[in-house]
Amino acid sequence: MDLPYMINLTVELIIGFFALLIITKILGKTQINQITPFDFISSLVLGELVGNAIYDKDINAFYILYAVSLWALLLYIIEILTQKFKGTRSFFEGQPSILIRNGQIDFNELKKEKLDINELQGLLRSKDIFSIREIQYAILETNGSISVLKKSKYDNPTNEDLNLPEKPIYLPVTVILDGEILWDNVQACGFNEKWIKKQLHANKISKIKEVFYAEWKKDEGLHIIQKKGS
Repeated sequence: MDLPYMINLTVELIIGFFALLIITKILGKTQINQITPFDFISSLVLGELVGNAIYDKDINAFYILYAVSLWALLLYIIEILTQKFKGTRSFFEGQPSILIRNGQIDFNELKKEKLDINELQGLLRSKDIFSIREIQYAILETNGSISVLKKSKYDNPTNEDLNLPEKPIYLPVTVILDGEILWDNVQACGFNEKWIKKQLHANKISKIKEVFYAEWKKDEGLHIIQKKGS
C-alpha cells in the first residue's frame, strides 16, 4: 500500500467534498427534482472535474479547488445573467409547457417536449391522477416535473359530493414580472396599457418598476406583489 498516496487521496477527497458542499450552498441548489436540465448537466460536469482531479496522481488539491471555483464562477455568472436579463431565462432554464389545456391534450406540445401519451400518464400518476378526464390544466415545468389543476368536480372535496354546481376553472396568467409588463399575456387576456395603469392606480402604485409580480385570474381579478422597499 502506497501510504503517501493514500494520505494525499484522503486530503483531496476531504477538500473536494467540502468544496462541492460550499459551492452547492452558495449557488442555492436544493433537491435534485428541483434543478433544471442545465443545472443537472452542470452537476455532472462538476462531479467529473472533481473525480478526475482526485484520482489523478499528477493533480494536487490546488487543481481541485481551481476546477471547482472556475466552474462555480461560470454557474454564478449564468445565475446573474438570468436574474438581470429575463431574455436569457428561456435559453438557460427553459419554459413551462401546457400539455393539457381546458381538458384537451395539446399533441403539438407533447411532440415538442418529446413525450408520448404513456409518459404523460406516468407523470400524472406521480401526482396520484389516474384519469386524464380529471384534468383541466397540466403544465410540464422546466425541471421535468408536472403541475396539475384538476376540474372542480374532481377536486377534494368534490363538488359532486357536496351537491354543488360545477364551476369553470381559470388558469392564472402572469402580466407583470420583475417590473416589466408581459404584453403578450396582457393582450391574450383582452387588456391593454390603459387597463394596466388603471389597476396600478387602484392599488396606489405609481410605477411598473415597483411591481415584482402580478397575475390575472378571471374569477379573482389581479393579484399584485410589490417589491420590498418600494
